[in-house]
Amino acid sequence: MMELQRQRRVSLEASREASRQLDPLRETALGLVSTRSFPAIVGTADMMLKSAKVTLVGYEKIGSGYCTAIVRGRIADVRLAVEAGADTAAQFGQLISKLVIARPMPNLEAVFPIGSRLTDLVQGNSYSRLSNQAVGLLETRGFPAMVGACDAMLKSAEVHLASYETIGDGLCTAIIRGRVADVAVAVEAGMYEAERIGEFSTLMVIPRPLDDLEKTLPVASCWIEEQKPLLMPVSVREKQLETELVKLPDLQKLPAVKETEKELVELPDLKPLPNRRGE
Repeated sequence: MMELQRQRRVSLEASREASRQLDPLRETALGLVSTRSFPAIVGTADMMLKSAKVTLVGYEKIGSGYCTAIVRGRIADVRLAVEAGADTAAQFGQLISKLVIARPMPNLEAVFPIGSRLTDLVQGNSYSRLSNQAVGLLETRGFPAMVGACDAMLKSAEVHLASYETIGDGLCTAIIRGRVADVAVAVEAGMYEAERIGEFSTLMVIPRPLDDLEKTLPVASCWIEEQKPLLMPVSVREKQLETELVKLPDLQKLPAVKETEKELVELPDLKPLPNRRGE
C-alpha cells in the first residue's frame, strides 16, 4: 500500500514537472488591473513591470473602452505589482478594478488567456525598427480626431507613427515612437489638434519601455523587420580530382641493354728504365 502511494506521488510530481516545462507560468499567481483607456492600461502595465519581478502576459480588450493588463509571477511580486499598477491607474482617474489570485485553477489556465500561450503569440513578432525608443500614446474619441492628431504630431517633431489601437466606445489611440523630447512635444501638439477637431481623451509618455512591455505594443507591418534565417547550401559538391592512371611499359618487351665493350688498355713493359745518367 505504501509503495503504491509512493508511485502515485512520483507520477503526480512528474506530470506537474512536465506541465511546468510546457507552460512556465503555470501554478504562478495571477494579477489583473482594469482601466477604461488604452494609454492608461499601457502606463499601468509599465509601472507593474518596473515595481516587481512579474511577467506581462498581455492585454484583454472587451469593448466599450475596457482594457485589462494581465501579469503572472510569485504571489508577493504580483501583489506588489497590482497595487502599484492600481495606484497609477487611479492617478489618471481610469481605474476600474483589480484582482489577485494566488493559485488559479487549471480550468482557468485552459480557457482564459492568462497563461504563457498568449505571451508566446505576442513575442513571436519580428524585430521592429522602432524598438528601444520612447513611446507616446494619444487617445481620442472619434477616428477623425485621431488622424488629425497624428498629422499634427508628425509635423511638430521628429517622431514616427508606429500603429493605432481601437478599444470600442469610439476610443482610438495613436502610438508614436521617437526620442523623449520629440515625443513630449508631439503629443502636446496632437492634444491641441484633437481638441480642435473632436474630443481628446487622454495621453501617455513612456520614456524607456521595458522589453516585456515592448513586445506587447502593436506595431504596423511596415516597421517589422523579418529576421530571415541564414540559408546554407543544401549540399556542397566537391569536384573530385580525376587521377589518370599511367600505364607502365612491359619490362619483357623492352630491348635488352647492350653491354658496353670494354677496351683493353695495353700496359707498358715494366722493364727497368734507364736512369738519367745513362746507367
